[in-house]
Amino acid sequence: MKKLISLLFMSLLVFTSCEDELDINTNPNTPPEISRGLALSAAQGSIATIMGGEFFNLGGIYAQYYTQAPSAGQYDAIEEYNLNTDFANRTWTELYAGGLNDLQFVENKSMEDGDTGSYLIATILKAYTFQYLVDIFGDVPYTEALQGNDNISPAPTPGEDIYLDLIATIDEALVQYEDNPVNSEVGQQDLIYNADMDLWVQFANTLKLKLYMRMSYTPQANSAAVMSLINENNFLSEDASFRAFSDATDKRNPYYEVQIEFLGNVNTVASNSLFEFYSRNDDPRLQKVFTANNEDEYVGIEQGIGKTMGGTQARELSRPDIKPDTPVYFMTVAESSFLQAEALVRYAGGTGAEELYNSGVTRSFEQNIIPNVNDFIGSGGVYEFMSSGNVEEDVEQIIVQKWAALANINNIEAWIEALRTGYPVLTTVAEPEYEEGRRIVSLASVLPGDQILLSLYYPDNEIQRNNNLTQKENLTQKVWWNQR
Repeated sequence: MKKLISLLFMSLLVFTSCEDELDINTNPNTPPEISRGLALSAAQGSIATIMGGEFFNLGGIYAQYYTQAPSAGQYDAIEEYNLNTDFANRTWTELYAGGLNDLQFVENKSMEDGDTGSYLIATILKAYTFQYLVDIFGDVPYTEALQGNDNISPAPTPGEDIYLDLIATIDEALVQYEDNPVNSEVGQQDLIYNADMDLWVQFANTLKLKLYMRMSYTPQANSAAVMSLINENNFLSEDASFRAFSDATDKRNPYYEVQIEFLGNVNTVASNSLFEFYSRNDDPRLQKVFTANNEDEYVGIEQGIGKTMGGTQARELSRPDIKPDTPVYFMTVAESSFLQAEALVRYAGGTGAEELYNSGVTRSFEQNIIPNVNDFIGSGGVYEFMSSGNVEEDVEQIIVQKWAALANINNIEAWIEALRTGYPVLTTVAEPEYEEGRRIVSLASVLPGDQILLSLYYPDNEIQRNNNLTQKENLTQKVWWNQR
């Protein structure tokens, strides 16, 4: 199994636009004869490679945890909101031809054998993966996807339709499992929960809550469905994380393998947007999320300012503190707590929101192995939840803390949530409300005015092969739920 995961990492060695000839209908990870357990491991490895690699890096910069170091230029295009059409070639192929095709195999095989447990796991992970494809690209192949040679040019499905169908398919898989609860046969080949079906049901419920909360600013917002989940109260009790890493070549955490081991740790440094938020609040997470510089000091810089800093070296600044065996987190208990807190503010008048907000902050501190969280929450704490009775003001408190908690945990989720809610507030250094610790329009931006990148281009590899997929006009095209 370690050899399998190693090969997955090798296939995505560098976050560049290197071309390949894989088709999204051809699975590179699944040989002709394979067990559903091995296919599930491969799928989880593919998803972890992207979530902990390319999405982690992209989200780290766009959530403004990190910024391009002055001494290098590997990610200037990200910083400039100037990504090209081949930026996501590898990402798209790995998720479609790798993860999703493997999961489709697991679903089909499990359905044939009456293995409702494995079917549920595969369905949940498919929904999780498609959700991120929609969140990052917009409308993507879904209804016609994963049909192999039966359809080599799948048309895109509208993102809102995909979201609603993801919820429906999760519900269907849950009902099948509840009506005939066959424990998954995959055992330890499930590299997230070891086939503990109680935990997978919790993952399903938490994922459904996240999908519903993405809809909160749209006409599809569904308060009744959200409150039904809240009242059922069966959410994550254990982080969903991929931990099959060790400090050996091609077996390390994917961000570490590329950024630190391969590229020399010279590209990404601490962004003042997060750095100053932590610093202003004397938040000890600063020294967990970032490393000290070569003078044993913690130093960040403004987002996108690197090109103007002459000969400043990355070692003179703080950098992301990622280890060879740092897990890749799919979802966490802290994230679940913040989702529930937001739901209660929006749909239950705020009753119970403070407790869940405090739980989210607490779990984040615990995740970073930091004691004394009570110094920060509750009466008089710098992160005390101040219920105002105004929905947006209370949601802002929750999302800002969620942003602070997701750093080095799930960077891409933090960026997506910032797009959905507008929090932390996005400003420019010239505006009166600017203060260090808020997000700013990147100082390296090439877009006019105060525009920012809102979604990615479809990968050129797919556009060339799929005559039913039309390239979007620009990178300021909104994803369907971005309606605030």
